Amino acid sequence: MDLRALMLFLGFCSSVSPAEVRLVGGPSPCSGRLEQQHQSDWEPVTDQNWDWNLTAADQVCRRISCGSVVSLRRTLDQEPPTDVVTKYDSRAEVTPVLLPVRVEITCSDSVKLVGGTHLCSGRLQVKWNQVWSSVCSDGFDLQDAEVVCRELGCGSPSGFKGKLYGEAPEWNTEFLCGGHESGLLHCDHSDRDTCSPGTTITLTCSDPGRVRLVEGSGRCDGTLELRNWGEWKPVDYPDWDLWSASGVCRELDCGALVSTRRRETSSVDTWKFESDCNAMYLFQCDTQHETSSGVIEITCSDSVRLENRFHLCSGRLQVKWNQVWSSVCSDGFDLQDAEVVCRELGCGSPWRFKGELYGEAPEWNTEFLCGGHESGLLHCDHSDRDTCSPGTTITLTCSGAMRLVGTNSTCAGELQMKVHAEWRPVVDEDWYQNRDQNWTSVVAAVVCSQLKCGSVVASDVEDFGSKRPVWWIESSCFQSAASLQNCLGLTDVYQTIYSLQVICSDLLVQPNISVSPSHDEVQQQKVKVVMGSNFSIICSTRPQYPGGSFQLVFTSSSTTFNYVLPTVTHWAVFLFPAAEDLHRGTYTCIYHLNVFSYNFSSTSQSIYLIPSAPLMDLIIRLVVHLLVMVLLITVTCFYFKKKTLSVETRSRNEETNVLTDLQ
Repeated sequence: MDLRALMLFLGFCSSVSPAEVRLVGGPSPCSGRLEQQHQSDWEPVTDQNWDWNLTAADQVCRRISCGSVVSLRRTLDQEPPTDVVTKYDSRAEVTPVLLPVRVEITCSDSVKLVGGTHLCSGRLQVKWNQVWSSVCSDGFDLQDAEVVCRELGCGSPSGFKGKLYGEAPEWNTEFLCGGHESGLLHCDHSDRDTCSPGTTITLTCSDPGRVRLVEGSGRCDGTLELRNWGEWKPVDYPDWDLWSASGVCRELDCGALVSTRRRETSSVDTWKFESDCNAMYLFQCDTQHETSSGVIEITCSDSVRLENRFHLCSGRLQVKWNQVWSSVCSDGFDLQDAEVVCRELGCGSPWRFKGELYGEAPEWNTEFLCGGHESGLLHCDHSDRDTCSPGTTITLTCSGAMRLVGTNSTCAGELQMKVHAEWRPVVDEDWYQNRDQNWTSVVAAVVCSQLKCGSVVASDVEDFGSKRPVWWIESSCFQSAASLQNCLGLTDVYQTIYSLQVICSDLLVQPNISVSPSHDEVQQQKVKVVMGSNFSIICSTRPQYPGGSFQLVFTSSSTTFNYVLPTVTHWAVFLFPAAEDLHRGTYTCIYHLNVFSYNFSSTSQSIYLIPSAPLMDLIIRLVVHLLVMVLLITVTCFYFKKKTLSVETRSRNEETNVLTDLQ
């Protein structure tokens, strides 16, 4: 039965009347063999091509009002040693015949999680008197959550909290579970009939019950195993990549992917996924039983993640504390903190980070005080701050670990990426299959952007001459620059003679500009030269490639001139015989070079040149100014002295006249 047929019989196609389905032969109407009604007859649903998965089974449970799916299995009408049996036809020839494969589903008849990101998360509802009711969050505790997760086959609880949902919960009674009960409605409960207005419980279980990591240091590290039809087996995946591996970490609520690899083993029974599965969670993919010589190993971060459904190295930063994931306040978050996060997640260096509003306040308000060298964010020192600007959480994008090598520039060469401390060349699988050059330009554009090397100039696939281990990348899966890491394939056996070469526009380093002689230190890109003297403007660049030329651009308030000289050992000297006021203005060096059959240029910083008077002129002017000042002071003093003497003489004469009159 294919997915289109599934949609038809579930009534998802508006042009077709909804078909009826039921579960029969089980202990309840919510468990048993799946049947579909055709006209007045009921017929078993077969799964000959193994198209059924847990998501489809969950839709059946919800359609018949039986909560969430607990298990899915396939059975044969008989019990032969394999799925293939033989019989003799009328011509006495042995003909292989596939027996019908029946679908059996078990649903939870009394509890379900709705509106979550996967089958084992969402708003908790219980069924009472054939009515589904949301559950009040008041008094809901860890023991209650353990019973729900176990009842749904979803492992253990990883987080739960009350949320507002616009309408009051219909189920207000408080559960009093001990944690050992087989079902939530088997727990004792109180007679409470009130609830805080509009608060219902949302729950996330740590393990959808279908994947696990074993033989590692903890539940977030080890060999990947999948449970299918009640049987646990290791997993092998022909097209394993970082995005697929990160899906396991998401399913286990283990934060971000740290590393994954395919380990060679002796012949083992494994589950293999179809290579074209792109579901959000691995247990939603179709699987096949197959003998393999390799298994998948995964290590997840159990303490930090970037919350984003589509990008491994970009998203809202969250940390895990006491088994609860909390968004991080943006106040005080700096470059050193970002460097630790990106390195911890194997995502290169920080590209950008900022605070954003998310409607609800961050739960993690403590400020990190990283030095930038720590191995993990929670290993950093932190302050005791417990407040945060309202609703601001940090979002972070890391560059991804990549480089261009083999030339004298960091913006041209063979593309290599680092995964699990190993650098390898990268080959575009879409190009390899179709030999379509357009795919390589897609990869190259992302690389130039992430390396801050401008725009892509050229990209090509070259023959290295001998086979080397490479990382495969699928350019057709790109959604943005940050998703480059998502599309990286990790199967170890890929070796090829090809490698992807990329040339970006910012190929050349920035040239330098200087003035000689300069009698003052350059301040704010301004420099003075002596009026009437010779001066030179020197353009230079770090040795990368031979040849090229320098263009000196002069701009004043009234005119613009260009001077061009070829480079001599990466230098060019522009000589000016006598500085005049007309030389006042802005000067810029532009380095031009033809390399790899393309023309490139790079521009220096600009300086502003100011012609000034010679030193002797300045001294003479200073002496003249001093003499004038001395003369002015002398004249002023003589004037005031003479005036004072005149006043004193007048006073004495007046006193003499007064004495004479008295006599």
